[in-house]
Amino acid sequence: MSERTETAAPTAVPAQSAPVSPAPVGVVDSGAQKVPGSGWWRGEAGESARRNLALIGVLVVLIVIGMITRPDLYGDLGWVGGNMMTILKLASAVGVVTVGMTFVIIGGGIDLSVGAIIALAGVWSTTVATQQFGAGGMIFTAIVVATCVGLVNGLLISYGRLVPFIATLAMLVAARGLAAEISDKQTQVSTNQTINGIASNEVLGIPVLVIILVGVVAAGWVLLNRTTFGRRTVAVGGNPEAARLAGINVRLHTVLLYALSGLCCGIGAVMLTAQANSAQAAMANLYELDAIAAAIIGGTLLSGGRGSVVGALLGVVIFATITNLFALNDLSPEAQNMVKGGIIVAAVLVQQFRFKSLTQFFARNRLSSTG
Repeated sequence: MSERTETAAPTAVPAQSAPVSPAPVGVVDSGAQKVPGSGWWRGEAGESARRNLALIGVLVVLIVIGMITRPDLYGDLGWVGGNMMTILKLASAVGVVTVGMTFVIIGGGIDLSVGAIIALAGVWSTTVATQQFGAGGMIFTAIVVATCVGLVNGLLISYGRLVPFIATLAMLVAARGLAAEISDKQTQVSTNQTINGIASNEVLGIPVLVIILVGVVAAGWVLLNRTTFGRRTVAVGGNPEAARLAGINVRLHTVLLYALSGLCCGIGAVMLTAQANSAQAAMANLYELDAIAAAIIGGTLLSGGRGSVVGALLGVVIFATITNLFALNDLSPEAQNMVKGGIIVAAVLVQQFRFKSLTQFFARNRLSSTG
């Protein structure tokens, strides 16, 4: 009996579709079809520009309110220009601190200790022993002390596995206490004229404090948008586990973020010391709230993964303008704080609506169009 062999029928190879050429520049994928003409303004990349323009619009509204309430002052263009420089000078230290805070929040953290770090760095740099080394020694001391405290925050959070809120809250109390101990609860006067001159000197008519602020903001923008460090910061804040699987050392990067925040606090401590010609344990009170609020107003997500250095700066300027406007109209600080609180709540609500409700809305529309 001959053995019969059965041969399997050849498996049909599925037809391969022709390779798809990449979409040309300026064409955005909208699901079923390509929509030409959708540039940077309409896409997600234009979100930052649209938000910044909205913040500039808020500043314009505040100026209009000032013109209505104090026409005697805002009618003088020279006074308006000088007043804007005054606002920028007053906001310079908070603005520098906000840059560091923005990086921390984008990276998925929070830093409640920035005000206390400024106080500790300022007090340490104005001790009699430190002032003997001149302006360079004072600046070096302020920056090194603040950066080291930021490193401690990062180590506690990354390797000690403490929640950022708890770690930085504990540092807030400890740093204020150490500053009070070093200064013996007394105001320490800065006798160095180079340091004190930072607040009064100008370069080409621009205050040195404003130049420092612009320089820090520019450096922060480049670091966030044009370097690997910035891309890793966004990745760590957006999804730490995915960032870890992609080869990013999440723990080390978190430590560096808090060190960067400390560095900004050190610069801010020098600026505040120059403005007051002194330092004390109570300086920079509630700066952490101002920095967090400015970052949120500027579009930085509290959940991490997205933010804008320029938007954070505009947030700082808005708050400083509100303070200035309230002072010109002899309104109470309590009313000012209520307005600030309302702005913060409104900004968070806008974030929740834009990034949850609208995302779900467009997702439903995409499904319905492709279904």
